[in-house]
Amino acid sequence: MAKKFKTNALRMLDKAKIPYSIKEYEYDEEHLDGRHVASQVDMDPNAIFKTLVLHDHHNEHLVCCVPVLEEIDLKKLAKLAGRKSVEMIHQKDLLSVTGYMRGGCSPVGMKKQFPTYIDESILKVNEVAFSAGKRGYQMIVNVQQILTYLNVELGDITRK
Repeated sequence: MAKKFKTNALRMLDKAKIPYSIKEYEYDEEHLDGRHVASQVDMDPNAIFKTLVLHDHHNEHLVCCVPVLEEIDLKKLAKLAGRKSVEMIHQKDLLSVTGYMRGGCSPVGMKKQFPTYIDESILKVNEVAFSAGKRGYQMIVNVQQILTYLNVELGDITRK
């Protein structure tokens, strides 16, 4: 049986009384990308979302979530967020900004709540997987519950 663990993301869901399930998968430093996660987690890749952290020209942070096999469109995100421009933060800054490591970044339970934007394609599924806050673990949650909890803005933010 898998070892019981609780990440900050899972503790936050517990506190909010949002039910979830966990899917565990194998990874290594060479396989932290969305394609690998999708190959390991028995779910439609359109229902598995990756969490990206960005900043604007004033160095204010924002979070976005897109399906794991899609790419973010920085111009679309900037427009949706009302920013002049946005870019990804440096990987070395991820832990200090969010409290999460690359491959384990969750939109739930970051050190600070940042404005969060999610691709509108999330509305096509009933359940969605996000990182549970630790590499090798995905948390599966009801879409409507997590959208309400995170207070996100939805929009078309992927490249077509």
